[in-house]
Amino acid sequence: MPTTRSRAFDPARWPHGLRWAVLLVGSGLLAAFLAAVHLSAAFLLGPMAVAIALASSGGAVKLPRAAFVAAQGVVGVMIASKLPASILPEIARDWPIFLAGTLSTVLGASALGWAMARSGGLPGTTAIWGSSPGAATVMTLMSDDFGADMRLVAVMQYTRVACCAIAATAVVGLFGVVEPGSVAAMRPQPEAGAMLEIAKSLVLGIGTAFLGLKLRIPGGGLLFPMASGLLFSALGLIEITLPQTVLALSYAIVGWGIGMRFTREVLRHAARLLPRILGSILALIAICAGFAMALVHFAGIDPVTAYLATSPGGADSVAIIAAGTQVDVPFVMAMQIARFLLVLIAGPALARALSRRQLRTR
Repeated sequence: MPTTRSRAFDPARWPHGLRWAVLLVGSGLLAAFLAAVHLSAAFLLGPMAVAIALASSGGAVKLPRAAFVAAQGVVGVMIASKLPASILPEIARDWPIFLAGTLSTVLGASALGWAMARSGGLPGTTAIWGSSPGAATVMTLMSDDFGADMRLVAVMQYTRVACCAIAATAVVGLFGVVEPGSVAAMRPQPEAGAMLEIAKSLVLGIGTAFLGLKLRIPGGGLLFPMASGLLFSALGLIEITLPQTVLALSYAIVGWGIGMRFTREVLRHAARLLPRILGSILALIAICAGFAMALVHFAGIDPVTAYLATSPGGADSVAIIAAGTQVDVPFVMAMQIARFLLVLIAGPALARALSRRQLRTR
């Protein structure tokens, strides 16, 4: 009897079909719960958590690589749709403020990442990528092509996103003014007339993802669709339109792809490093809060706007919080996107440079 019971609760002994059923149902339920409590990136974090639980207990399933690449392509064009040209005049008008705010956050995060890398315990450029204050999904996916451990980068990035979301919510609750009746809801499904744009968006995203992979571009499965989406949108050739069901599925596939790489050993290692990771995140939040105070003092920006603009959390979670608060939302998003673009452009070179410096100093 004990043997039967242990087999029933041992994912390593489950049939492949049962593992997939648990993965699908568990991912859906957990994602729905996280969305209900308004947690950012719920449709990525829920599936990732279920995948980690299965993989670390020996019940991993093989996710087709083509599905993972296609999901990256959809995420890439989705990010492109969040970078409208209207942001550029905002950045150009106040470029000294944006340059100072963006560089200070990136340099502060890079310094913390380098310090963690020098202290040991994290392989290659993992600490540097894990500390990068860009979009968590992008940094996690790109890190695998630059000598970092994607699993530990994911732990660092999403722990940072969660901590920064909690801190930003607390700041808004203490000092901000919430817009009455504002709800961070998902956009409605596109109408039937948008089906052509949906098809074009999917073909562009998935096609360029596989092209980027074929051309062996580092992070090409994500970066090539994003660059193509920006170009095609700017030329007026496409209006990127993606149904929420497609986005949710793509986030789930990305979450499964990352989560299935975890093992018991990786989780044990991450648990040992958690105090250091949390310490680094709290230090980064404090540093960015200091930069926000400088913006308040020297640029006359209101404190909550300054804090949200310099918050090192995910741009999506900051957008949700800012949208429900009486702040300068265009300024907040312009600063977040400017920092994201800087990390995206300079991140690989900076990670390689810091990694070489780390090796020379050892």
